[in-house]
Amino acid sequence: MQDATQDTTAAGNGQAGEEIEFTAAFFQGLAQKAAAFLPSVIGALIVLIIGLWIAGRVKKLVQSAFSRTGRVDATLAGFLSSLIHYGLIVLVIITTLGIFGVPTTSFAAVIGAAGLAIGLALQGTLGHVASGVMMLGFRPFDVGDFVEAAGVMGTVKHIGLFTTEMATVDNKKIIVPNGNIFDDVITNFAGYPTRRVDFTFGVSYGDDLNKAMDLIKSEVEKDERAKSDPEPVIAVDSLGDSSVNIICRVWVERADYFPVKWALTKAVKERFDAEGVSIPFPCRSLYMEQAA
Repeated sequence: MQDATQDTTAAGNGQAGEEIEFTAAFFQGLAQKAAAFLPSVIGALIVLIIGLWIAGRVKKLVQSAFSRTGRVDATLAGFLSSLIHYGLIVLVIITTLGIFGVPTTSFAAVIGAAGLAIGLALQGTLGHVASGVMMLGFRPFDVGDFVEAAGVMGTVKHIGLFTTEMATVDNKKIIVPNGNIFDDVITNFAGYPTRRVDFTFGVSYGDDLNKAMDLIKSEVEKDERAKSDPEPVIAVDSLGDSSVNIICRVWVERADYFPVKWALTKAVKERFDAEGVSIPFPCRSLYMEQAA
């Protein structure tokens, strides 16, 4: 009985020794693998930290460069700098995974496929973004300009990446997709510092045309806002059904366009009335036939 107990104890001690040896061998192998893998981990962490730092610095440098030029809109500068920043972050992450042994070729293919799917799903929206980038880069108009585009006329209040906000002359807010604007003809009424005001004054066939033209010229010369260079043009333009039409073309500063138009229209009408020059209006003659 004592011998059986000793044998059982010896067997238990042998089994425990084998388990200790197995555990020691396992941890020794794990330590060897960790030691072999440690340089890759340290290298990957270094690449990740330095790469993220460089991406942040590049973003700040790009923003600073755009702000120094003064020709790039703040919205476009922020968009481009953020785009470069996130692109560098993706590149750093792919490089880090490559250091760990992850096959980056398949990873890049997955990213490309996902990007293609997102691009197809957001094709219209991305088109507006592309148009917004082009508008902010080429600047066909600025905030505060009065423009006509995409069938809308108004003052530009804000230019974004997706839409442009305008205010009509009666102060209605209109939001227009950038793609509609960039694909259409854009008329910028504030594109140049000067504009030409065109008038048409009709006088009666029985009036003195030279007198009427001299009166118009006199009123133009009285208005200091009318430029002498280019010289105003006053000439007989056409013979209408009930009037002889005299055109008057005057160059003014852009901001004076409507004030001069309204003021000269009123001044010429009052001068014609004072000098006896008639402004005819359409007339109809009725002929009555008497029954036999």
